[in-house]
Amino acid sequence: MERVLLLVDDEPNILNAIERVLRRDGYTIHKANSGADGLKLLAAHDVGVIVSDQRMPEMTGVEFLERSRAVRPDAVRIALSGYTELESVVAAVNRGAVFRFLTKPWDDIALRADIAEAFSYHELKAENRRLQTALENANRQLLAMNTELASQVAETVADVTFRQQALEGFQDLIEALPVPVIGLADDGLIAISNRAADLMFMPDGGSLVSCLAELTLPHTLNTLLGQPDQTDMAVALPGAGARVVNAHVRRLGGAHGQGVLLTLVP
Repeated sequence: MERVLLLVDDEPNILNAIERVLRRDGYTIHKANSGADGLKLLAAHDVGVIVSDQRMPEMTGVEFLERSRAVRPDAVRIALSGYTELESVVAAVNRGAVFRFLTKPWDDIALRADIAEAFSYHELKAENRRLQTALENANRQLLAMNTELASQVAETVADVTFRQQALEGFQDLIEALPVPVIGLADDGLIAISNRAADLMFMPDGGSLVSCLAELTLPHTLNTLLGQPDQTDMAVALPGAGARVVNAHVRRLGGAHGQGVLLTLVP
């Protein structure tokens, strides 16, 4: 990051002297001979640190530094003053308008150290702002993701609810049919049976659901269920009062095999 420094003093020899002290520190230095010129330079350049003399005509250093906040609010401000002007500078420090004040005549080593510290502080604030912005962006993205996820969950719940209601309606419809209806999984386990089917094959009042077809249904029906194709044929059911029914076998899911639906019509 380029370190841009603005020096403001109405005495050119002071500006040149400070510039000589800082010549090895790699700063981009702009110089102004008045507060008004300093404000113009601030508007034109991304200044990170401002060093201003306090005693200047028309606009004091503190006045200039306070006005500079409107132009470069993130710049770090340093006041350069003599001992007789400390009261006004200290007041500016207390108001937050000035980061630090240096006395004249200055110590070269201390001047370089203070300006370097001011730039470090400026860069730390910039990094904090960057991290804060990144955090706010991440929070916005997280909120958007949570909102989208909540919407997807709501849609999924609505879809599951609809399917559940449709399944319950289908089961009610199957239950109301006057003819036996039996649904079997691929492994031969009975998954669906209506009351007519239960009465036909479970006269003791039990349910066919969860029973194995080969152990519960007549051999003639199991033979029919073992056929690979859809089948419609008359089948004689054994037992007392033997009867002939029309058995309709429909394979669900095609080649993927999702079970068999058996309907018995007198």
